[in-house]
Order: sequence, then structure tokens, then C-alpha cells
Amino acid sequence: MTFVVPKTINNSQPRTGWKSSSCIGSLIGRLSSLICSGKFDPSIKERLLAGQKMATAPIDDPEYLKGEFYREKYRQAVLKAMADHDLDAIIYPTWNNPPRLIGDLTSPHGNNSGLMSPPTGFPALTVPMGFSHGKYPAGLQMLGRPFSEGTLIQYAYAYEQATLHRQPPAVTPSSSR
Repeated sequence: MTFVVPKTINNSQPRTGWKSSSCIGSLIGRLSSLICSGKFDPSIKERLLAGQKMATAPIDDPEYLKGEFYREKYRQAVLKAMADHDLDAIIYPTWNNPPRLIGDLTSPHGNNSGLMSPPTGFPALTVPMGFSHGKYPAGLQMLGRPFSEGTLIQYAYAYEQATLHRQPPAVTPSSSR
């Protein structure tokens, strides 16, 4: 299968945002320094190396093009589903599992926040939706169409005001000196 660069991404266009040369150079330098230093938990080494590889891959790298091809297909499918069902937003739990215990790297993390917004580039925000197991904060993520940040903020505000799920964190008891 051949992957074609979308018209919006080609070598004649300057990279902007995190893919700009000045930003990438700074990030790669800091990431390389961190990896060389070994001053990180060993459990994240593979993720750091993968991030370094992704950040340094040329824009015509076959793996990059493959990712962009599927990312665009996913983006269009989400837009079509929203249009077909007349949706302003897609709403889903931010996490589908309670938080892991510190040091537990084997049980499912359940993070849903990276499933739709990052690969589509669509705006999303999370609001409190209560507590799981009576003590762990649970969030509700709202994903909107491109440039719908204002609508999402209105929905989030209305939801927060209607449910009053937001609670201040427990504070540490004062010391008795």
C-alpha cells in the first residue's frame, strides 16, 4: 500500500507548532539529554525512545505518512459521524478504570483522553463527573468539532453548574507545633 502525503502536509510548507524546526531542535536536545542521563524511571524508557524517533523522523518517512493517512481517515470518520447524527459534541468518560496504585505499571490505566482529541486535532475538555469508588475523581470528556471551543466551554459550564460535581481537594491537616 502506498501512502500519499495529504495536500495540507508537504515539504514545501513550513512546519509550525511543535513540528517547527526551532521547537523540534529544542525538544530533541532536551529529550536526548534526558535519555542519556538515565534520570527517569526505567518503565518509561521505551516511550522516551519512541518519542525521540517520532520527533526526528523526516516528513516523508513511510511510517509518518502511514500515520498521517490513517489519522486523516479517522478524522473524517469522526466528522461524518457527528454530521450524520447532528452532534455538537461527543461525550465519554475521561478514564474507564480507577487510578492505578503508585508503582503499578501492569494493570490497565484506562486513559481515554488520548483516544479522540489528539489524533483528530479536535478540541476537547474534561469536567468533573463525580467520584468512582466513593473517593477517586472521575471526569467526563467533551470532544467538539474543529474550532468549537466556545461551544464546549458553554456545555462544560452548564454541566458543572447543573451537577455541582466539582469539589475542593482534601487538605492536609495542620501540624500541631
